[in-house]
Amino acid sequence: MTRTFPTEKAVHRRLRRSFFAHERGATAVEFALIAPAFIALLVGIIQTFLAFFASQLLEQVVISSSRVILTNQAQSQNMTQSQFNQLVCSKVVILLTCSGLMIDVQAYNGFGGVNTSAPTLTYNAGKVSNAWQYNPGLPGQIVVVRLMYEWPVFGGPLGFTLSNLADGNRLIMASSAFQNEP
Repeated sequence: MTRTFPTEKAVHRRLRRSFFAHERGATAVEFALIAPAFIALLVGIIQTFLAFFASQLLEQVVISSSRVILTNQAQSQNMTQSQFNQLVCSKVVILLTCSGLMIDVQAYNGFGGVNTSAPTLTYNAGKVSNAWQYNPGLPGQIVVVRLMYEWPVFGGPLGFTLSNLADGNRLIMASSAFQNEP
């Protein structure tokens, strides 16, 4: 009985078929193809959540601290700008730092001249150098309290970023406009 050996071509064909039929490791390869998009999505979700949460915190702080001016407590106690800033900072307990908080309080005679737009920030050696006003107004005047914070963001994979400032950060801002009680 003579034994026949497969040709080299037949051996390669069988190895190729065996290789493509073998599914071990396919999950790892599929995950490697999907992982970058999945990680980019996770980074984007987390970054968006944190920025939204910080913005909501700022909204709550501006509402509660504006009440001190609205009810004329700040005026009757002759509250200074630093005292009002300290009051606001005491309400910021997580996520935000007092040193990064920018507080602007302006009084107007009517709603027509009220400025609630985002300010133009000026920088000096990488820090915001704007001079913020503190005028809690008189009874019956319109007052606008603006709290601003430069939220640090990082560029995510696939070009996702929440930045709205030239330095790559995001300016989050909360404002409250009201008429002082008589």
